[in-house]
Amino acid sequence: MPLYLQQFIFGVLPIGLRVGGLMSFAPFVGSASIPPQIKAVLTLVVTALIYPVCHVPPIASTLAGWIRIVLGEVTMGLAIGLCLQFVLEGAQVAGQLVGFQFAFSLVNVIDPQTNVDTPVLSIFYQLLALLFFLQFNVHHWLLRGVAKSFEYAPVGSLVINSAVLHSFFHAAGAMWLVGVQIASPVILATMLLDITIGFLTKASPQMPAIFLSIPMKILVGYAVMAISFGLWPAVFEKEFAIALAWSERLFHLAH
Repeated sequence: MPLYLQQFIFGVLPIGLRVGGLMSFAPFVGSASIPPQIKAVLTLVVTALIYPVCHVPPIASTLAGWIRIVLGEVTMGLAIGLCLQFVLEGAQVAGQLVGFQFAFSLVNVIDPQTNVDTPVLSIFYQLLALLFFLQFNVHHWLLRGVAKSFEYAPVGSLVINSAVLHSFFHAAGAMWLVGVQIASPVILATMLLDITIGFLTKASPQMPAIFLSIPMKILVGYAVMAISFGLWPAVFEKEFAIALAWSERLFHLAH
């Protein structure tokens, strides 16, 4: 193999590994509904755009050196995509919590993102989160972050250690906090309604309050959910910024 072609491959391959890891799990582009061929084309396009402005230091051609580079680049690319995907998963958790309060836990549809049977409100919440993801141009932040990551953490400098794994699992746990935060207005309203109906049933057993609880919970829940929609843009903008900060922290720990 000619020397210039070998240098070109050794320079492009690590960049493609990091970008390919990102494309596997990042919101929207990592969806199962997008064909792998399109993901491969997007990976090649982004790699071709980054390569001319990215300096790749000389890489040791030993097997151990390449294994370390491949593991580091792929893992960090996956971690960046997953940090943002956790926000959408948190929205799905919020939909499951709200659906349980509405007695919709058995009303399922096929999730277009994962092709899995999922509660209908989880799909609704997740699609709204994806809409905010595109509305806030988070995908632009993501691409700029990947390009800058090669300046901050050049190819071959990433080492996956226990601190990186601990921080990553901490970021994964935050999706439960996101879900509870988004669903909390509806949960509180329906819980107060349940308590009120319980007191009414106890005070006057002849009243058919228990039969009215489910439709009343649905009406009150939808009203509270509609009112809380005004808070969602600020909440999701903050959560996406936090997710990007987590991915930056992972690079700091691995570098």
